[in-house]
Amino acid sequence: MINFSLQNHKPLREIVYEELKRQIMVGEIQPGTRMMEVELADEMGVSRTPVREAIRKMEKEGLVTIEPRRGAYASDISVQEMLDVLEVRQDLEGMAASIAARKIQPEQKTALRELSERYKRAIDSGEVKEIIDLDEEFHKSIVGISGNKTLIQMVSKLQELSLRFRYMYYEDFSRFQNQPAEHHLITEAIISGDSDSARRLAEEHLSHLKEFVENEAENLTKH
Repeated sequence: MINFSLQNHKPLREIVYEELKRQIMVGEIQPGTRMMEVELADEMGVSRTPVREAIRKMEKEGLVTIEPRRGAYASDISVQEMLDVLEVRQDLEGMAASIAARKIQPEQKTALRELSERYKRAIDSGEVKEIIDLDEEFHKSIVGISGNKTLIQMVSKLQELSLRFRYMYYEDFSRFQNQPAEHHLITEAIISGDSDSARRLAEEHLSHLKEFVENEAENLTKH
């Protein structure tokens, strides 16, 4: 049941939508799971109306599939869809890193370096949720430093799609020991104002993620 006292500044329909979306994104509601309005409403302590509204909203975002006479289901996500997302992210985040290297301010340099170091510590500790949260924050931070509102809006949607995939497939972070070093190189290129290197390193980082997704998909099909 939702703790409404902590969120009483938001409309009920928004609270229900955000909670159901979170459950899908982090894998608490698995792909293919039927979204039963009555059960979800009972679990959350609300009426069916905000649940129904949330499901319809998530259908428009591609997170839920509604089938006539069968009901609503959490949408599947294919490897190809994820590769498509990473392909676009590769170009856009390379651009963001290049712009960030030209625009970064002193206080942002300190924050970005600290974020990179926190991510490394999270990898060392093996705390999956913290790793995912800090990885997402690192990428968002670079795009934010670019200051390009259009770019921020576009990448934000793509990173959200990537988040769901992370929780579905990125369970074994022993494969990610090289990522802190890549984050470090990107960070230092941006801080030093080397826009060409920042773009190249950011693009290579996303390229490595694409390779990981392909390899992970192959491993899953073998088991």
